[in-house]
This record gives sequence, structure tokens and C-alpha cells, in this order.
Amino acid sequence: MDIKISPTKLSGTVAIPSSKSFAHREIICASLSKGTSVVGGVSFSKDIYATLSAMESLGARYTIQDDNITIQGISTPNVQATIDCYESGSTLRFIIPIVGALGVSATLKGQGRLPERPITPFIRELPKKGISFDYNNTMPFSMNGKLKNGTFELEGDISSQFITGLLFALPLLDGNSKIVMTSPLQSKPYVDMTIQSMANFGVYIVETDYGYYVEGNQEYKPLNHKVEGDYSQAGFFYVANAIGNDIVLQNLLESSIQGDKKIVEVCEKSCYNRIDNRLNAYTINATNIPDLVPILAVLGCFGDGTSKIIGAERLKIKESDRLVATADALNRIGGKVTPTNDGLIIEPIEHFIGGTVDGFGDHRIVMATAIASTRCMNDVIILGANAVEKSYPNFFRDFKNLGGKIDVINV
Repeated sequence: MDIKISPTKLSGTVAIPSSKSFAHREIICASLSKGTSVVGGVSFSKDIYATLSAMESLGARYTIQDDNITIQGISTPNVQATIDCYESGSTLRFIIPIVGALGVSATLKGQGRLPERPITPFIRELPKKGISFDYNNTMPFSMNGKLKNGTFELEGDISSQFITGLLFALPLLDGNSKIVMTSPLQSKPYVDMTIQSMANFGVYIVETDYGYYVEGNQEYKPLNHKVEGDYSQAGFFYVANAIGNDIVLQNLLESSIQGDKKIVEVCEKSCYNRIDNRLNAYTINATNIPDLVPILAVLGCFGDGTSKIIGAERLKIKESDRLVATADALNRIGGKVTPTNDGLIIEPIEHFIGGTVDGFGDHRIVMATAIASTRCMNDVIILGANAVEKSYPNFFRDFKNLGGKIDVINV
């Protein structure tokens, strides 16, 4: 779907969708519980359906009513499973160790750029503990065997999703295990979210000076729980306000441990002593907040000097090369953004001009461009705007409800 956005100021109230990251985790914990759980307040997207489908393939059962998912946990795992992770890197990396812990023979499929995204730590470590892979650096691939407890050495600078996947699986094993970090853990707040979700379901992890210690023979306990609002999605509207819009954000937990809550502080600092619509320029290390990079780049375009984003090298292997895609999208509408090896350099502009942007099949590029359009002189055309279905299917509905002017020009 291609759309045309005519520049206008946004105003009104938006209910931020529930956290995709927490929803993934709570669906998995509920599916591993012995009993029935209700995960409430869910904002459905392709990624969430990917995780639901994956857990169903392993033996869980679920029904959906409104925004509530009732999940019957896995009592006896399926012997064999075919799991389609769609384009969800979280689903893929979370599910692999779980498949091993349950002893399921599985074939895993993926779409888009997912087959290109690395799973190297698992391919190296899990065969040492009883798992065999038929893997040729793409998807589909198959895995067999029963995961054994022990010590797992993992890098922390590829993706925290590998740590999360193991944390879900290791408590199910007969003995105790250790996760030893061989490099500093990036995006640690996402692992903290995993540990919090597991604790809610009665499973506990010990953080150590070397990484994590996990007792075996633990049991996930069923729970009824509502998913909190998503600060990574809220980030688009926080930046919208910073660059001149007037939006009230609802459904956010002020005490949240989400790493992307950092957007509140960044926007407040940027707007401090704002003069003549200029924001304070910034230098931000995005190691723990990679999902915010595209919208932070929009913010940086209106600084009082050069802004820099560093620590974001891993964005090259997201749904797009997100550093190149962000720069390309904003430059096509009049920005001055240069990708570097690990981030972006952003020169200030007075306003965006307008133009046609390739969404790169990346939901965050599309949404960041839509927010940028509110400070454009002319129309913005976004190709492949339906990419928002991956994480925030109702984004453009909410955008229009805030006064945004959108025309679909190609279905």
C-alpha cells in the first residue's frame, strides 16, 4: 500500500498500543504454564500472531476475544512441529531454545529478511548440549534433539534475543545452568523485561557478575495479566510533540522498566529552553534503545546543531539496514542525514520539503517518515506503508484521528 500524506499539525489524544515486547514474553510464559492464563490488553500485529502460532505449533492452545488471549499451556508437547516465524526476529530467537527444551523435532520457516538474520550463537552452543541443526545460513531449517543443562557462552553484542530465548528454556531442564556473557550485553533492558515477565509467572532468574544463573526444574504458573503500553511506539508521538504537534498520550506506565522509556527524557531535554522552534542538539548512544533510532533521527533534524547517534551497528540487520534506510528516507524529503558504521550524523534543517520515500518494508521507517511529514512543506508519499502491520497495524488510523491527512494512492 502506498499513501500520500498532506502536511498538517496533529492534535488530540492517542491510546498507545500495548507493548509488543512484553506481549511476546507473556504469551510464551503462559504457553509454558501448566494451566490456563489470560493475557489481556494485547495490541495484535503480525509479530504477535507469529509468536501465538509458534507456541500453538508446540502444543499450546489459545482463543481471542477482543484484546484478550486465553491460553491453555502446553501439557504434552507435539512430537513434531512446523513453525512459521514470519518476519519476527523475536519469535525466531525466542523459540529455538524452547523447541530444544521440549524435545520437539521442528522445521522453522521465515519471510522477508528474517532468513538472513543471524542465529550464530545457537548454532554454535546448542549442539554442545544435545541439539542438532540442519542449517545452511537461511530458512527453512530443521532442528532435533533434547536440550541439556550446563554452561552456555553467548556474545552480548549481537542481540539480547538470544539471552531471552535461553532464559525461557533453561528453567525447564532437569539441572541448573549458567549463561556466561563473552562480551558486554547490549539492549539489556529487554532481558530485564524477560526476567520480570518470567517472575510474574513464577520462574526466577539470578543475575550474576558473569551473566545469569538459572535453576532447573522450575514450573511456569498460569496468570491473568494485562500488558502495559509500549514506549517504543509512544516514541513516535513524543517526538511529534517535540517538533510542534500537540498530542496527549494514554496507556503508559510511568514506572515501566522498558528501555525505550528513555524517549521521554530525550524529548524533555531536547525541548528545554527551546527558542525559535529549535531543539537542543544531542549525542545519544543507542546501544540499549535501538528501536528508537529512526524517530530520534527525525528529532535531530530540528536541533540547534549537529546531532549524533552512536552504538547502533546492529541496526544493519533489522527488517532493513535501518541506518541506511533512515538516512535515505529523511534525505528524500529534505533531511541531511549521513549513516556511519554504528549510527547517524544529523545536520539541522529548517523544515522538510516533501517527496517520495521507500518504506524499505520496515515499520519503523514508515512511522518515522509519517511523523516527519508534519514538518514538511509539501506532500509526502510513502511506498509500502502497510509495513506498519508488523508492529502497529492501527498507526495510520490513529494518525488520522489526530488530524492527519492521508490518501491511499495504490493498494
